[in-house]
Amino acid sequence: MSDSSLTTTQSKVYIEILRHIRAYIAEKQLSYGDKIPSEREFAEKLKVGRSSVREALRALELLGMIETRRGEGTFLKDFREHSLIELLGTFILEDSKAVGDIIEMNSLLEHNALQLILKGDQERELKLLAAKLNNNSVTRYEFMKELILLTNNYLLFRIWSVLNEYVTFVCENDQEKVYPNSNLEMLVTALLKKEQKEVLAAYEAVSLK
Repeated sequence: MSDSSLTTTQSKVYIEILRHIRAYIAEKQLSYGDKIPSEREFAEKLKVGRSSVREALRALELLGMIETRRGEGTFLKDFREHSLIELLGTFILEDSKAVGDIIEMNSLLEHNALQLILKGDQERELKLLAAKLNNNSVTRYEFMKELILLTNNYLLFRIWSVLNEYVTFVCENDQEKVYPNSNLEMLVTALLKKEQKEVLAAYEAVSLK
């Protein structure tokens, strides 16, 4: 891989690094339990900064594809049972606009969750969430997780959780951002009032861009 192929945008840098790592694994016919090169070795081979390689390896570790053992190195994990993770992993490596599509899919899942809450009867839980917002600062991820759980739809929660392993990596600043509690409270209030237009407007204020 030439150095010039890694000089476009930061997102393309780590995607190219991830592609190279996957190609290396295929070329060497590595299987779970096998050791892969170190951060330093990949950086030297690709002629990129170690921080870029570190981010790529962190993404794979977040997805449960590799694990780092202190004093031993980095090894492949057996993720074959997690077919959704494998599907998303292949997608983000092969589609140049994967990051935008992932954010869009995340938004669709969260919109769907809000619709389910509007149709349901979670008044007590929403009031508890509102009280929590009055007393604590929460990140966007923590807040949305609470809302997704209120749908009582385990499959929706699992898909959202897996997708958010990627969202956390590509939109880390947004995910960890602590929004003004007033923005989050507006969304909870709109859900309690069951006003769909207000819900959508309030969600837009905290949606990933």
